Amino acid sequence: MDNELFEISQQLGRLLQSKDKKISTAESCTGGWISQIITDVPGSSAWFDRGFVTYSNAAKMQMLGVKPETLDAFGAVSAQTATEMANGALQNSDADCAIAVTGIAGPTGGTTTKPVGTVFIAWAYKNQETTVIKKRFTGNRFKIRQQTVKLALEGVKVI
Repeated sequence: MDNELFEISQQLGRLLQSKDKKISTAESCTGGWISQIITDVPGSSAWFDRGFVTYSNAAKMQMLGVKPETLDAFGAVSAQTATEMANGALQNSDADCAIAVTGIAGPTGGTTTKPVGTVFIAWAYKNQETTVIKKRFTGNRFKIRQQTVKLALEGVKVI
């Protein structure tokens, strides 16, 4: 277990629980790692509603309502797709906030415009604007995914 990620998840859980809030996740490049580290925390059922692992475009459309036009115009790894994933996780759950991640963890799959390590992370909250960031992480596949999980958890703002 990654002790740093566990501690971040534990802190997030305490914060969510103190505000009586729940979170959901929509993951592509992390393959469920965010949900795993959340559920590693004992008692997380009090603040974690559900996780969607939507690795394929079909899963993104079917489970989260990502529009085919979005995928066609911007690709699976884009701010637009991450935003629709986060909004879809929020709409298809009982959560108050949602994290979505999509990216290229490598070692292949990168392009000149979206090199390996390109990741989009979005945070959606009920009755608020969804925020999304683009990051370029370095390292191997494990490190890129690990950094994505860390930033995704740290970026949650509980209101």
